[in-house]
Amino acid sequence: MQDRRTFLTQFPAWVGLLAHVPAMAQGMATGTREKKSIILRSSWQTENIGDIGHTPGVLTLLEKYLPDVEVRLWPSNVANGVEEMLRKRFPAVPIIRTPEEISRAFAECVFLLHGSGPSLVARKDVERWVKETGKPYGIYGITFPGVYGFPEERQQVNPVDINLLTHATFAYFRDSVSLEFAKQKGVRCPIMEFCPDGAFAVDVKNDEAATAFLNEHGLETGKFLCAIPQYRFTPWWELPSKKQVPNEVRRAYNDKMKEQDNAPIREAIIAVVRQTPMKVLLIPENETQVRIGKEMLYDPLPDDVKAKVVWRDHYWLTDEAVSTYIRSAGLFGLEMHSPIMCIANGIPAIVCRFDEQTSKGYMWRDIGLNDWLFDMDTPKDVAGIVPAVLAMAKDPKAAQRKVAKARKFVEQRQRDTMSVLKKNVWSA
Repeated sequence: MQDRRTFLTQFPAWVGLLAHVPAMAQGMATGTREKKSIILRSSWQTENIGDIGHTPGVLTLLEKYLPDVEVRLWPSNVANGVEEMLRKRFPAVPIIRTPEEISRAFAECVFLLHGSGPSLVARKDVERWVKETGKPYGIYGITFPGVYGFPEERQQVNPVDINLLTHATFAYFRDSVSLEFAKQKGVRCPIMEFCPDGAFAVDVKNDEAATAFLNEHGLETGKFLCAIPQYRFTPWWELPSKKQVPNEVRRAYNDKMKEQDNAPIREAIIAVVRQTPMKVLLIPENETQVRIGKEMLYDPLPDDVKAKVVWRDHYWLTDEAVSTYIRSAGLFGLEMHSPIMCIANGIPAIVCRFDEQTSKGYMWRDIGLNDWLFDMDTPKDVAGIVPAVLAMAKDPKAAQRKVAKARKFVEQRQRDTMSVLKKNVWSA
């Protein structure tokens, strides 16, 4: 009885105290928590729809699994229409760029998330976050070390990366080869696992632009396949925006290998056109592939095949690409992220890879699509490309079953990894 009297006597004072802490009082009254803010460090470049796709993919996951958390995007580049695309889909996400905006975010945000990418792209910014704030951070879906190059170059590891990955709250790798390589090189992060590339969640669309292009070129929904060319090394030096001096060694290697690599894609195009009712659309994943597509895929085609092949003669953004892919019957070629965005939206996709592209292609094996993964330096694999493309075109139901199984696995990993992030954000 005495305890009850004491409680009743002191209760008004407790209420008065809580009145001076509005956020706490509101949280106790409504069951809500004080709002948290995090930084997403992402958006690496705009000349590649895959690099563009990382950001809306991860933002979609954050929107779905951490709806009560404010996300501030810290980009490298959102020019060339990318910012407008992102603002249309994510109007509530602030884009921070100025020194003042970044400093304020460092003070107010509780966690930094390094988004998906070809490597630990923003190592300097993660280092800065650690030195200036001491707050936690995580790495979400990267290739490691992610060095595009010859065999000896791909073994190079920056010691800073080892340290940053080790001291991260979690380090998620987008392919199992990267995960094992990181372990071999001494990374000892508490949570080190496979995590699908963030672009697997991309859902930006531009149906109007896609429909207009397809109608203009006589491409009907479900009655065409997409194909992508590539060189061993992307010739970024061809783009004025990159301001790169041509790498003569890599250019020579491209010239040596380009026919070997693109001929099987061309053969698959010919087989599809001659053996099925399908047409084929030649598309770019990065801006250099507009020219490469004409040189390596379109121009050498026989005239009867050309009549049913459309070469896209200009670059595009991720939203129009996604809206095009979802109207196709499938995709094949020498790139990674267009296939990712296809699987994300229920469309079959075949990946042809080579080592110079890093180990990212192995994520196809990791998500259960090894039958649709081909190594261009393995003759047995190369011989299987045309049959696989034809099977995808001729038996869409079987292809859809493969897609559904892979998507289910990807979505489970997305739930699991976002659950880890959510726990760490709210405990920060």
